[in-house]
Amino acid sequence: MTHAPNLPLAGLKIVELGHYIAAPFATRLLADLGAEVVKVEPPGGDPVRGWGSNVDGHAVWFSVHGRNKLSVTLDLKQPADRERLLALLKRADALVENFRAGYLERIGLGPDVLQAANPRLIIGRISGYGQQGPYRDKPAFGAIGEAMGGLRHLTANPGQTEYPPPRCGVSISDDLAGMYCAMAVVAACWQVKGDPAARGRVVDVDLVSSVFSLMEGMLPEYGLFGWVRQPQGAAIKTAAPTNTYPCADGKWLCIAGNSDLIFRRLMTAIGRPEMAEDPRFATNAGRCANVAELDAAIADWTRGRDAATAEAVLEAAEVPCSRLFDMADCANDPHFRDRSWVMEVPDPLIGQVLHPAAPFRFDGVAPREMVRWTGPAAGAHNELVFGAVARGESAPLRP
Repeated sequence: MTHAPNLPLAGLKIVELGHYIAAPFATRLLADLGAEVVKVEPPGGDPVRGWGSNVDGHAVWFSVHGRNKLSVTLDLKQPADRERLLALLKRADALVENFRAGYLERIGLGPDVLQAANPRLIIGRISGYGQQGPYRDKPAFGAIGEAMGGLRHLTANPGQTEYPPPRCGVSISDDLAGMYCAMAVVAACWQVKGDPAARGRVVDVDLVSSVFSLMEGMLPEYGLFGWVRQPQGAAIKTAAPTNTYPCADGKWLCIAGNSDLIFRRLMTAIGRPEMAEDPRFATNAGRCANVAELDAAIADWTRGRDAATAEAVLEAAEVPCSRLFDMADCANDPHFRDRSWVMEVPDPLIGQVLHPAAPFRFDGVAPREMVRWTGPAAGAHNELVFGAVARGESAPLRP
C-alpha cells in the first residue's frame, strides 16, 4: 500500500455512511484525490458487495468502488455503535451519506447530533428528492432520477412507442449526484478551513436535480417559447451533423461534424463536396433544419465500408469520429493503455484486476500511484481505526 502526500486532498478526513452507489462514488473520488476515507458498513457489509460477479465471494466491482478506503463495521441501530461513530466523527472533516431522507434523524444521528460532536463537521447528504419538499419521503433509486430529471424522456428513439426509452447502461444519476456531492463537500471544507470561527454546514444533493442540471437550454426554452424537446435518438437537436451511422460490418460509427470547417472536411472526405458548398448547409442552423438530408448522405457512405475503414478515412480528414467501443475495445486500446486509463492492479482478495484510472491527474503523480489499495473486506480496518480513535490520535491513518 502507498500513501498520498502529493495528492491535493491528503490530510482531509472523510467518514462515509454510504451504501450502493451515490455516496460511495462521491467518496471514491475524494479518496482518489488523497483524502482519508473511512467507510462505515453494517456488519454484513455494504449490500453493493452482493452486486455483479465475484471471486471467492468477493465482489469484483468493489475492488474499484471501495478502493483507497478504510472499512469499519458498525450497527447503527445499537446505541454503543452510534457512540463509536460520534467518536470517529470528532476527528473528521466531513461525513457523506446517502440514506433515505430523514433516516439519520430517526436513529438519533441527525445533523444536530453530529455537529454537537464536531461543530465544524461538513455533512454531505445524498437522497432521491432532497431533504425538503413534498417528495422528500418517497423512495428512489438511480432509475427514478433519470426518469424524473428528464433524461429518460430524451433517450427514446423518435416515434418509437413499442419499446421503453432505454437507460444508458450505468447508474448515471447516482454517479452525477456523487460527483456533485464530492465537489460541494470540498467547497464547504475549504470555507471552514479558511475561517477558524466557522461552523459546519449541511450539503443537500439529490438524484433528480443532479440529472435535471444537465438539461442544457431546455428549461429556458420551455419558459420562453413553450418548447418541449422531444427524443432525438442518436442525434441532438442543437447541432448537425452529429449522429451514429451504420457500417457494412454491422458496427456503428459516431461522427461529430458540427462546426463549419469540420463539416466541409467531412463532406469532402465522403465524396460529397457539393453539399459543403450548398448554402443551405453553410451554418449550423441551416444544417439542423436540413439534418435528414445530411444524415442520409453520410449513412449512405458509411454503409459502403466497414467501421474501421470509415473511421480511418475520417480521421485522416481530421473529422471527429469513433467506433462504438465495448469494454474489450477500451481495455485493449493503445491510447487507453498509454494514458493508464486502464491499469493492472493487484488485489489481495481477487487477484490481478483491471481498474479505471481516476478521471483527473496531477503533475508529479503517476495515475497508478493514485490507486493506493483496492477495496478491502468489510471491517478490515476496525482495529486500526477504532484503536486510533480510542487513543485520541488525529494523524492520518496508514493501513
